[in-house]
Amino acid sequence: MSNRTDTTRLQDMARAYTTSAVLYTALDVGLFTHISNGHNTEAALTQETGLRPVDVDRLVSCALSLDLLDWDGDQLCNAADVETYLVEGKSRYAGPWMMFTRPDVSGWFQMTEKMRHPDSTTLGMYDELTVESARKYHQATASIGFGAARRFVRTVDLSDRRHLLDLGGGSGAYSITAVETFEGLKATVLDLPPVVIATEEYIADAGVGDRVTTVGADFTQGEFPSPVDVVVMASNLPIYNSEVIGAVVARAFRALESGGEMHLIGEMLDDDRKGPVDAAMWGMNELVCGSEGRAHTRGECEEYFRSAGFVDVEVTDFVSGTLARCFGRKP
Repeated sequence: MSNRTDTTRLQDMARAYTTSAVLYTALDVGLFTHISNGHNTEAALTQETGLRPVDVDRLVSCALSLDLLDWDGDQLCNAADVETYLVEGKSRYAGPWMMFTRPDVSGWFQMTEKMRHPDSTTLGMYDELTVESARKYHQATASIGFGAARRFVRTVDLSDRRHLLDLGGGSGAYSITAVETFEGLKATVLDLPPVVIATEEYIADAGVGDRVTTVGADFTQGEFPSPVDVVVMASNLPIYNSEVIGAVVARAFRALESGGEMHLIGEMLDDDRKGPVDAAMWGMNELVCGSEGRAHTRGECEEYFRSAGFVDVEVTDFVSGTLARCFGRKP
């Protein structure tokens, strides 16, 4: 067996941006939706999309080679995950989430300049957040957030808890799903003032305004509403540096009643920092977004909890290869 090395892996890495561009374009022109609706030949796609036949040919060839499409006899069909998540009108449509980081693309190609001439703040792009940009942000992320929230309530039993504090809760997905699942539980979503206006719209849509309230504040500063007996901080870990995360966990500890619990859910690196790649990339994304955040390891997250005073601290997989959950209990 030869140990000879070649450039294949490195070439794939150098041109990885091309796969993202193909996916974006396929979503732009509704390729997967058209195929799902029965327009599953290149002639039909040319008519439905208004593209030139040569461009339909190019796009279909790329999508087939990326396993986004397949053949069913002489007709095109979507791959299973594409059919589930990338067909507009379906209940689990995640197109906005797939497009969520598209505006950041140019920034990723300016990373060298950003590193050599850094300009960052604690909140980065969130310093400039408006109500409208918050709405747009959560329109893109809510479907994924509610999916994660449903996983959370299947994983964690909050039936004996009375009040959940949801730090940086955004759309309120965790709070809304938790109070819908556990009778007697109430929740408070604490997020930036422009965000909680959007949050209240999700709360109203869910009809849980009598059990979920909001507080407009920057959770990187000041003490938290108290008393509460469970704190959740989900999917915003890489936005912040170690000092901020350690301080947030410590203030959460102070806000909790004795016996209360905290759950930190986010993209965490393995302790050797060799993966998951997604966690490392979300940390790098904060360079692009202008914050001081970074990717945190599982061991670092455990130490934030132990330093704050939590016991029974452990990190477990939440979504394998993507998200982990750090748990701790206040004595």
